[in-house]
Amino acid sequence: MNPIRSTALAALLAVAGTAVAAQDVTLRFQHFVSPNSANPKYFIEPWAKKVEAESGGRLKIEIFPFMQLGGSATAQYDLIRDGAIDGGWVIPGYTPGRFPEAEALELPFMVTKSAEEASKAAWLFTQKHLADDFADVHLIAAHMHGPGIVHKTGPAIGTLEDFQGLKLRGPSRPATLLLDKLGATPIGMPVPAFPEALARGVVDGGVITWEMSPSLKLDELTDSHTDVAGDRSLYNLYFIWAMNKAVYEGLPADLRAVIDANSGFETSAWAGRAHDTGDAEGRTAMDEAGNEIAEMDADLSGQIEGLGAEVTEDWIAEMSARGLDGAGLVRDAREAVAATVGTEPADG
Repeated sequence: MNPIRSTALAALLAVAGTAVAAQDVTLRFQHFVSPNSANPKYFIEPWAKKVEAESGGRLKIEIFPFMQLGGSATAQYDLIRDGAIDGGWVIPGYTPGRFPEAEALELPFMVTKSAEEASKAAWLFTQKHLADDFADVHLIAAHMHGPGIVHKTGPAIGTLEDFQGLKLRGPSRPATLLLDKLGATPIGMPVPAFPEALARGVVDGGVITWEMSPSLKLDELTDSHTDVAGDRSLYNLYFIWAMNKAVYEGLPADLRAVIDANSGFETSAWAGRAHDTGDAEGRTAMDEAGNEIAEMDADLSGQIEGLGAEVTEDWIAEMSARGLDGAGLVRDAREAVAATVGTEPADG
């Protein structure tokens, strides 16, 4: 080959290689709630902007609320796994029985009312027990929301008898197991379906966080909001923030490093902290709307915690029957929670 032509070709290939290495990548992530909800507002959107900034603008993250890219909230994990979307927010509990080990974190009174602390525990537990469960996606964060509150039409819960016959929305299997123990009729449904079910009288109320209350118009659709006493959650919900594995692995190494720098323990804590911020705002909004806000007394809370312990024992037996170490999972979940109680706020 002509030396001049050879040199020119080498230069052209070098330029092309540089262009590939410096390529811009747009990733489309999806979630199922309002962009004004706490996690999108205080975690998802800021996370996307942080990733974009740290990549020098080469990674662009587009966020689509309300499942705008298609599919249902219950199918979100599969949408990510199959590459229909590049990434998104997943509630594993929306597919009961599929990720049973994750339920250990959702058992009654398992985690504290600090979503940041609970989310640190969630990441520790996930690394120990759930890596194989989520092996076909790339995990960015694992976190919990804040404490679940009983929101209902009519007066606040004051006795165990007040639960009798109530049709209450539950988000996960552990939550519905507890509602059943309390004498209510649990109705499992994802959060987007909750307001319409309330408006049509399909349910009398449900358990969900303070932070979701304003976006679901619970100030208009319910009359009272009741929490248990103490520092533990009546129930909680486990989430993952994840992306398609092939998409992640196909990124240039320096862009993968940006994702890696915005993943893990600190990122999970950030996601939880977003819920703490939203909980404070949501509770204030319900109070300003004139709705009844109540806390059960210690005796009633203790009775409910006792029923929650029965749910946990039943769950351990069920997991053991499935060949899983139910008692070990509960022990490790409690240890993860204990390791993060009272820890300093993470940066983010």
